[in-house]
Amino acid sequence: MQETIAWAAGYNVFALPLAAGVLAPIGILLSLAVGAVLMSASTVTVAINAQLFRRAELVL
Repeated sequence: MQETIAWAAGYNVFALPLAAGVLAPIGILLSLAVGAVLMSASTVTVAINAQLFRRAELVL
């Protein structure tokens, strides 16, 4: 679970400012298509991580 939170936090720290247009003053804009691909990649990463957790043997 901590790994999933780390991936999500890292993604959000990087991608949300780009989506908000932080780099627009210097001419870098995030197109809608790139934003859609990045959101899809985030979803796929979380889904793969969840599948890895299902296959891992947990020691309690």
